[in-house]
Amino acid sequence: MIGRASILFAGFMAIAAAHGQATDVRTAAERDLFAKIVEIPTVEGRPAEFEKLTTLLTAEFRKAGINNVVVKDHDGTQTLIARWPAAKPSGMKPILLMAHMDVVEAKESDWKYPPFKFREEGGWYLGRGSNDNKAGLTGILLALQYLRAEGFAPTRDIIVLFTGDEETTGNGARRAATEWRSLIDAEFALNSDAGGGSVYPDGRVEAFGMQIAEKTYADYKLTATNRGGHSSAPRPDNAIYALANAITALERHRFPPMINDATRATYEALAAGDKGQYGELVKRFLADPKDRETADLLEAMDTGSTRTRCVATMVSGGHAPNALPQKAEANVNCRIFPGVKVDEIREQLQALSGPDVTVLAVEGSQTPETAPTPLRADITEAFKASVATRFKDAPVLPFQSAGATDGAFLRSNGIPVYGFGGLWGIVGQKEGAHGLDERVWAEGFHGQIPIWMEMLRRVAG
Repeated sequence: MIGRASILFAGFMAIAAAHGQATDVRTAAERDLFAKIVEIPTVEGRPAEFEKLTTLLTAEFRKAGINNVVVKDHDGTQTLIARWPAAKPSGMKPILLMAHMDVVEAKESDWKYPPFKFREEGGWYLGRGSNDNKAGLTGILLALQYLRAEGFAPTRDIIVLFTGDEETTGNGARRAATEWRSLIDAEFALNSDAGGGSVYPDGRVEAFGMQIAEKTYADYKLTATNRGGHSSAPRPDNAIYALANAITALERHRFPPMINDATRATYEALAAGDKGQYGELVKRFLADPKDRETADLLEAMDTGSTRTRCVATMVSGGHAPNALPQKAEANVNCRIFPGVKVDEIREQLQALSGPDVTVLAVEGSQTPETAPTPLRADITEAFKASVATRFKDAPVLPFQSAGATDGAFLRSNGIPVYGFGGLWGIVGQKEGAHGLDERVWAEGFHGQIPIWMEMLRRVAG
């Protein structure tokens, strides 16, 4: 005879097994969608691939009942804008969710495995664009699908902006913030390309970051010219030498240290949480941000955090092996601290380079010069509460990123942008964004979706 306890136990086991099977099916479906998105090579100059992706994404939005999807053809690529209208309008302006569809080019000959073939290895999902930024893009899409399925009724419109040229010209975000403004105008934006967390291998969370500022991106061309001549009769003035001297001067130069609301907030949080030598160094910098010695020590540990940084990235020169060079050129890429003008840096580079080298800003390379987005307690607390659904008491740190994102174009046109993401990686493990064997931690990829869902419940519910 089977006792009541045995019957109840068997029932619980059956329910647990059914739940486990449902979870496995859901995880497999998430993985399959992510694989489809990664395997579409949305690289600059391949408009047909962007059409494939926007067609797939449009169909996925419609599965969730989000039928207001606009695809803009522009500048050799596409931008997708989708809107989920408020079910119970509160009168509040919409919120905007951001990601980008384009990825950096990848030469198959450089990779051990084909870069646009999705694969899984050692707990990681690999493929070009998996980390930057298709994991975030897929996370947003899946969160919206699940929220619709559970009957979530937003009290404000939720708008999605997926651009197709974040890695290149940024025209999608630039146009969205200006000529398409009526389609994306929002109280604030959550940018999946600028937020996320890091977790230790043992499961302890290090922190989740919320980007509230970013440096200005700008390229400069350094050019040395000369009338040249025969290589058997070297001249005292040589275009290659002049350029080399300019690059060496740049290598040795240190721009003055700076601080703003974003970096101060980051360092204050770090100083409060780090009781060791690093924490003491941060406290010294906070006490005197103009102290170059302290700033240099901090910069060695956290590159780009305390100042403008410029670096030579490309060089060309000469026209024949047996002729004196008539021209030598270099590209210098700068990530400029907010508050510093692009032309100020050009003037400093010109002073470093000397009279034999001309320094010009590369037209169209710059992202907008923007001030930090003001911190909002409600958004910060919503971020903390969302992350806490997976990692209790995880710190959320505001920060300034050294890299450029689409967020700058919106900030410069009056839409506050907060880097937000539930995605996490493993402390000390390289993820290969823009490089070889780009990858994303599988557990972090799947785990981001409930975090996105909770964030949207809190800011749009």
